[in-house]
Amino acid sequence: MSNLPKNVKYALSHEWASVEDDNIVRVGITDFAQEQLGDLVYIELPDLGRKVKAQEQCAVVESVKTASDLFSPVAGEIVAVNSALVDEPEQVNDNPYNTWIFCVKADDLSGLDQLLDADAYQLLIEQ
Repeated sequence: MSNLPKNVKYALSHEWASVEDDNIVRVGITDFAQEQLGDLVYIELPDLGRKVKAQEQCAVVESVKTASDLFSPVAGEIVAVNSALVDEPEQVNDNPYNTWIFCVKADDLSGLDQLLDADAYQLLIEQ
């Protein structure tokens, strides 16, 4: 677990968030989350154009073990979803930090200040 990307922020609910151009926030789940879930078998993506609040549940990942809600790290509008995951959810297991699930065009990036950096997230998952 010591290879956490430093260029993303981490939510307590185990999503990662990466800021792109034009206030676009790319969201996926962490390596820790996919390991805890096990093999993913289904991902319910949010609807394009949906307005979400920060910390609002907007997607679901299902594994052979359980289902887990995913939350938007920022308020904004869903502007992209990774539709390839509908047929191949295992991409998240194979490469969690290069496999995004949805993108939010943030109303305001200040919500990211509530997220953890890599060092703080490392401490969280070691507890």
